[in-house]
Amino acid sequence: QVQLVESGGGLVQAGGSLRLSCAASGRTFTSYAMSWFRQAPGKEREFVAGINRSGSTKSYAGFLKGRFTISRDNAKNTMYLQMDSLKPEDTAVYVCAAGVSIPTIDGADYWGQGTQVTVSS
Repeated sequence: QVQLVESGGGLVQAGGSLRLSCAASGRTFTSYAMSWFRQAPGKEREFVAGINRSGSTKSYAGFLKGRFTISRDNAKNTMYLQMDSLKPEDTAVYVCAAGVSIPTIDGADYWGQGTQVTVSS
C-alpha cells in the first residue's frame, strides 16, 4: 500500500557528511509520520529520528548529540536525514519507516529496504 525507498548512503570518511532520502509512493505522503532507524552488523535495530506529518515535531536519539537533522518535503513525497560530523560508529544500514504517529520499532506500519552508510576512520 505504501512503498518506501531510501537513497543517499555510501562511503564517507570520519567527520564528513551525507544526506539520506526516503521517497514514498502508493498513498498520500502527508498522511504519515516518519522515522529513521539504523542497524549495524550484529546489532539490534535502533531509533535515530522521527518527524510528524507536518514537520512541526521532531524527535532524536540522544546519541546523535545534535549531529543529525531530520526533515521532510511533502511536495516531493520525501523525507531526509542530514548527517554531519559522521563517526565510524555511525556505520549501519539506515532504514525509513512510516506510521500514523511517529513510528517506533514496534509501531511502524511500513518499512523501506535500507541504505548502507559506511564511515571510515
